Amino acid sequence: MRPGPIAHTSPSARRIATDARQEYDQQGLVAVALQASGRYESLIHIREESMTLDKAIADALRAASTATLTTVLLKKGIRRCWMKGPMPAFNASEKMVGRAFTLRFVPAREDLATPESWASPISTRAAIEDMPEGCIAVIDSMGVVDAGVFGDILTARMKKRGVAALVTDGAVRDAVGVEGTNLPVWCAGVAAPPSVAGLTFVGWQEPIGCGGVAVFPDDVIVADRDGVVVIPAAMVEEVAKAAVAQEHYEMWVMREVEKGVPLPGLYPPNAETKARYEAELNKS
Repeated sequence: MRPGPIAHTSPSARRIATDARQEYDQQGLVAVALQASGRYESLIHIREESMTLDKAIADALRAASTATLTTVLLKKGIRRCWMKGPMPAFNASEKMVGRAFTLRFVPAREDLATPESWASPISTRAAIEDMPEGCIAVIDSMGVVDAGVFGDILTARMKKRGVAALVTDGAVRDAVGVEGTNLPVWCAGVAAPPSVAGLTFVGWQEPIGCGGVAVFPDDVIVADRDGVVVIPAAMVEEVAKAAVAQEHYEMWVMREVEKGVPLPGLYPPNAETKARYEAELNKS
């Protein structure tokens, strides 16, 4: 079993932040005030020297959109971080953040891809029993959308075990039943045939590719209405900090746009805009 998962969403963190602020103190702490609906909702502290994924970092990531996260990762040299295929499909109205628990399929081979394989020690059933609470299951389905990798019984068991969400670049089956489990699912479609009709399950908690993105166990997954983003485990803290700062700046830009300020020189900012933004930031 992998190390502990990220904490569940708190009620206040579920709301999209409309303002945020970041400042550094002498102890190397980052105080991030997330303001929603005109008032500060939470004040979290992230220690720069710690790479532990905790509630503070999870809340910071929840306050940023996947669009912002892709921009931050691009600036840090990561171009392939958004998965092609998985989109919100079932019970996916809220943003989800969690560590990746990976599962891998390969093309179907007739002597292995059989209903009898479901009772094998190397099976999706066995993998589910290894999933820690709060993880996000990420399934490499090779983009196959004419065979459902998981159905209602498997997703019901995942929900019972406290799995936060399911992400796959393939399809799921038993759509009505999956919806009824209340497990959030991001996928590329729905298909009635079982996984063995087109795929062979080969293992879990190993590096995979999902939607054209490399995913390693314990990478951090952020999923919202724009899809699914993967954050490399070693970069999570710095990405969380940068994302909050980026959200704060873009919210300030939006207020400037509403005032009628033209975009050239504002977004991206020129030297004058940067100075004006910093001056306003220092006042608050």
